[in-house]
Amino acid sequence: MSRFLKGTMILLAAGLFTRVLGFINRIVIARFLGEEGVGLYMMAFPTLMLVISITQLGLPVAISKCVAEADAIGDRQKIKKILVVSLTITISLSLIFTPGLILLAPYLTQVLFTDSRIYYPLVAITPIIPIVAVSAVLRGYFQGKQNMKPFAISQMIEQVVRIFLIAVFANAFLPFGVEYAAAGVMFASILGELISLLYMFTMFKLKKKFRVRRNFFHVVKSGRDALNELMSVALPSLGSRLIGNVSWFLEPIIVANSLAIAGITTSIATKQYGLLTGFAMPLMMLPSFVTSSLSTALVPAISEANTKRNSELVEHRLQQALRFSLLAGGLSVIILYVFADPLMKAMYGNSNGSQFIKIMAPFFLLQYYQGPLQATLQALDMARAAMINSLIGAIVKLAVIFVLASRPEFGINGAALGIVTSIVLVTLLHFATILKKISFTIYVLEYVKFSIVTILACVFGYWIYHHISFHELAIIHLLICIILTSILYVLLLLGTKLLTKSDLRLIPIINKFI
Repeated sequence: MSRFLKGTMILLAAGLFTRVLGFINRIVIARFLGEEGVGLYMMAFPTLMLVISITQLGLPVAISKCVAEADAIGDRQKIKKILVVSLTITISLSLIFTPGLILLAPYLTQVLFTDSRIYYPLVAITPIIPIVAVSAVLRGYFQGKQNMKPFAISQMIEQVVRIFLIAVFANAFLPFGVEYAAAGVMFASILGELISLLYMFTMFKLKKKFRVRRNFFHVVKSGRDALNELMSVALPSLGSRLIGNVSWFLEPIIVANSLAIAGITTSIATKQYGLLTGFAMPLMMLPSFVTSSLSTALVPAISEANTKRNSELVEHRLQQALRFSLLAGGLSVIILYVFADPLMKAMYGNSNGSQFIKIMAPFFLLQYYQGPLQATLQALDMARAAMINSLIGAIVKLAVIFVLASRPEFGINGAALGIVTSIVLVTLLHFATILKKISFTIYVLEYVKFSIVTILACVFGYWIYHHISFHELAIIHLLICIILTSILYVLLLLGTKLLTKSDLRLIPIINKFI
């Protein structure tokens, strides 16, 4: 098995486990905070992610790419320079932006947001910035070495710690008000990230073959070439991330103000935004552990192939990533669309927000494609094109949200439509950009077969859920229906040869039985 596939499978296994823990995390938050508390949490979170993106300066992808290229020629000294320069940049920026965000928090919550209670969770989460900054550098190093285990295990550790502490802190602070409980949830995230960083740092110390601290400042002074190489990838990548994060930062502000124009009160607007982004969106992002794992492994793998001018391998790896994304995303869309109401009720205690899933789920197939496409653009030194595509999508998204969400007949559904409009547009633009750079074969028959399989599985799932009673307990009935629908989907994929035995052999547990 190639390092690309092996690394991908490690990340997939860890990603699946992390997603399960993440759902438990979301359920705990939802149960303790309710719709309004989740709304406060989700409105504060984009501001943090914007600051983190600025602090990281697009370096994780750049480190991964540059380390992979240096490792391919065995240049250990260059790898050290990359790490030293990256750590200097991220730590310096975090020391500036961490106190900066704390000082700006009162202005942000009083002037830009319609709900001043966002101040408490925003200030509580700010100390996570330097922790994430250092973690990003180590993550980029391991990804560049195509050693995915340390990062994968650190994610699992973070989620386990976070779930336990969220339950403790949310319960402890809830009597003081939902805003304080949301702040407690944010603080739990800091501790989870810190434990995760300690693990990655330990693995780095054990596995590195050079001393980072030796002549640290001398390496910084002589690291101009490494800095220039990093920035050539990082700045366009930062542009794409900044566009996404500025868009995400502006999203709750525009949604809240648009809903106010539509005559919806602040409290209800906060609840509705919580339902959309804190309840429905995490469910729809379920297969993102597949696409993010593929994307993470894809950047160094395609960079390595591109460095060796092996265009056939570049296309082959992209085809693999897109195919896995399509098949995993298809099952997710079927389950989410058919079982939206009972899934929401099973997880959160009610089916509020299921309408968002029914509106958005069919379009999320393109979202699952977007990650591997963007990773390929970055690996092929086309991060600037990816940035422009993201900018177009962000502008369109915010415009659609404002136009639709401010109209009473659309309301919060207008925000959902704005999000999916951006997803479709950016994915198509990424795909068109890649077609200009590399030769790429589109297998139309496979997409036709996939469409037929998806429709048949949807019809089957809907029919058995509504016409056959497997158990008197609703959750058991739901699980049986999901399992049967999934089995049919896999059998149809095998029958149409969209999924083959060689694909199944790549899965660590299943390969023992084939």
